[in-house]
Amino acid sequence: MIRIVEDDLSGAAVHDLLRYHLEQMHLNSPPGSVFAFDIGRLRAPDVTFWTAWDGEALLGCGAMKELDAGNGEIKSMRTAPEHLRKGVAAALLDHIVTVAHERGYRRLSLETGSGPAFDPALALYRRRGFMDGAAFGDYERTDFNQFLHLDL
Repeated sequence: MIRIVEDDLSGAAVHDLLRYHLEQMHLNSPPGSVFAFDIGRLRAPDVTFWTAWDGEALLGCGAMKELDAGNGEIKSMRTAPEHLRKGVAAALLDHIVTVAHERGYRRLSLETGSGPAFDPALALYRRRGFMDGAAFGDYERTDFNQFLHLDL
């Protein structure tokens, strides 16, 4: 059973997962192409951060940044490596979409990379209705990054 909770980012397991997330982003992205948030940025007032649990086991995490009153951005989606392909990312994404609806957002967007390391996440987003689109916010399009949007 996956339990999703709003998290204050104080736990050691959460720190370890976010450290792993940043390492993987840098390992699989060209220099200057990693826009993942560190713990300090995830604690900002415009970001809500969630973790997924099964009992005491941390399964994954995800966040949503408020871009403005009608738009949100998905950030820091990561499943713990030992819990891949168990529906963790799908549960987190569905939760984030539900919260975006509750907040009255009109659109959810995300920026991600290209290549084999990103293909499973891209497949999930597209299965959930996200469509390729234009850069948003302060992002600039490159040959590496991709932008997806979900109209709510």
